[in-house]
Amino acid sequence: MTPQDILSTYGPREAMEYDVVIVGGGPAGLSTAIRLKQLAAEKGSEINVCVLEKGSEPGAHILSGAVMDPKAFTELFPNWKELGAPLNQPVTGDDLLILSETGAKRTPDFLMPRNFDNHGAYVISLGAVSKWMGEQAEALGVEIFPGFTGAEVLYDEDGSVKGVATGNQGVGKDGEPMDSFQIGMELHAKYTVFAEGARGHLGKQLIAKYKLDEGTDAQTFAIGIKELWEVPADKAKPGLVVHTAGWPLNDDAFGGGFLYHLEGNKVTLGYVIGLDYENPWMSPFEEMQRWKTHPSIKAHIEGGKRISYGARALNNGTPQALPKLVFPGGAMVGCNAGFLNAARIKGSHAAIKSGMLCAEAAFEAVAAGRQGDELVAFPEGFKKSWLFDELWTYRNFKNWFKKSPLMGKLMTGVEHWFLPKVGVATPPWTLHNTVKDHTKLRLAAEMPQISYPKPDGKLTFDRLSSVFVSNTNHEEQQPAHLTLKDASVPVNINLAKYAGPEARYCPAGVYEFVKAEDNTDRLQINAQNCVHCKTCDIKDPTQNIVWVTPEGGGGPNYAGM
Repeated sequence: MTPQDILSTYGPREAMEYDVVIVGGGPAGLSTAIRLKQLAAEKGSEINVCVLEKGSEPGAHILSGAVMDPKAFTELFPNWKELGAPLNQPVTGDDLLILSETGAKRTPDFLMPRNFDNHGAYVISLGAVSKWMGEQAEALGVEIFPGFTGAEVLYDEDGSVKGVATGNQGVGKDGEPMDSFQIGMELHAKYTVFAEGARGHLGKQLIAKYKLDEGTDAQTFAIGIKELWEVPADKAKPGLVVHTAGWPLNDDAFGGGFLYHLEGNKVTLGYVIGLDYENPWMSPFEEMQRWKTHPSIKAHIEGGKRISYGARALNNGTPQALPKLVFPGGAMVGCNAGFLNAARIKGSHAAIKSGMLCAEAAFEAVAAGRQGDELVAFPEGFKKSWLFDELWTYRNFKNWFKKSPLMGKLMTGVEHWFLPKVGVATPPWTLHNTVKDHTKLRLAAEMPQISYPKPDGKLTFDRLSSVFVSNTNHEEQQPAHLTLKDASVPVNINLAKYAGPEARYCPAGVYEFVKAEDNTDRLQINAQNCVHCKTCDIKDPTQNIVWVTPEGGGGPNYAGM
């Protein structure tokens, strides 16, 4: 049954009208909503704003390290301490370790590049901060619809974005409505802001439709795999920030580890690997598990208990790869556009600031009686902001590593230690990237196989037990939200040429090659395991996998992440 058949059978979708609709209840979307309401209060006017959040509540799907630079947050909430925002643990120390298989060298403080200086920042749970921001938004009158996906972009006759439609509920695996079926609703707006996070499902469509990436660098991504631990009190070092480079990765992959001590004897730690890696035998999940066995990492968590797990793709953001931010009737903010600062390993401050800048442009337009045009004041405001200056300063970081890990380390020292010492604020050269991540995977026969140790269930774990502590759940009767353009490609191309990399790059055990009754191979998709990381949508070498929105409320329910 097609969507048109469903409409004709069950009638048209209900439509609701707003001034601004925001897709995504993370830091970028919520800061957009909050700033809109703040401006309306300052001007003594009204503006109707709603936020769609596919998770069960704001923060449920949010995953980040995270060390937050509070600059943008303080602009949005000057009195955040009095309001009780969950920024409780200031950074107390920075360690940058270069790991060999058994040893580690700490970078002396006087040689620390400026991008690893976290003075004045806070170790946080970004999920908790997002939940708090959601409460602030609702107190200002923002309507938040948790458990509702932005499933479809709606267009006006003139080609501008008219709003979005939420996903249908209660559709069976065969595509037919079940007894529990509820048709989605339409949300119409003067302007629609897309804040879906990295590789947003609708953002990807908008970039293609409006050619927003024309003339820009190719966007490049990484996968971040994270765990939250509770450790014995004698191991707790509240505020300590540790970053690592080197082992277990070899010289043909970009990545590194992070380990942050929160308050309350909690440690958040994880591993980030660039999705431009070449070896199809690599498993980012296993690399992260192996990294935890290093003496310098194990010392922080041994004797503790893992209490949560998650994974998420992230932009390796460079301003050269930012798409055009606006299009008729809408805009993209946060990691949906690619505002993360990879060199500083920070994105929440950039997401919040981008949302604020977009809100200021949208409020001005609505107040002037406009709708459906381009919010040109948003990119203009970004170009004049401290956020642009910051991202421009670090614009070459990932592109140096694309040349080689050695070049990346050397030029990070040159650009972010040596140049500031001699009074040069930003490097006078700019590097560009034209290569998309999925094109970098080499044939399995050309690359060495990697043997990973078996998990011990105490320090290291398997995928399925990890997914269990992510509290991931999907309605099992719904159609798989991981779709294939051509069902023959996984076996005939991916398995034959690349040894089935989807079974390794997915951190949740979604993709599994199994033998059919006639002893032929087939790809089994365990969609109920999906933690919505989007890695498959990015790394699939044939770009045959398309991630679409599942029913609202499904996916992970992260606690403390």
